[in-house]
Amino acid sequence: MKQLVYVTFIAALIAGFSACGDKKDSAARDEEVKKVMQEGMQKEKSMMEGMQKGVEGIEKKMTEQKEETKK
Repeated sequence: MKQLVYVTFIAALIAGFSACGDKKDSAARDEEVKKVMQEGMQKEKSMMEGMQKGVEGIEKKMTEQKEETKK
C-alpha cells in the first residue's frame, strides 16, 4: 500500500513538473506518467493477489485443524 502511495506521489510530481515545461515534451512526459501509474497498479494487483492467496491458505489450515479436532 505504501508503494502505491509512493508511486502516485511520484507520478503527481512528474505531472506537475511537466505542466511547467515545454509543451513539445509533454507527450513524452505523459507517456512516462502513464507507464509509472501502470507499473504501480500492476504491483498493487500482485500484492493483493498474494494477500488473497495467503488468506486462502490460512483459511484452509484453520479448516483442517477444525476437522482434526472433531476426530
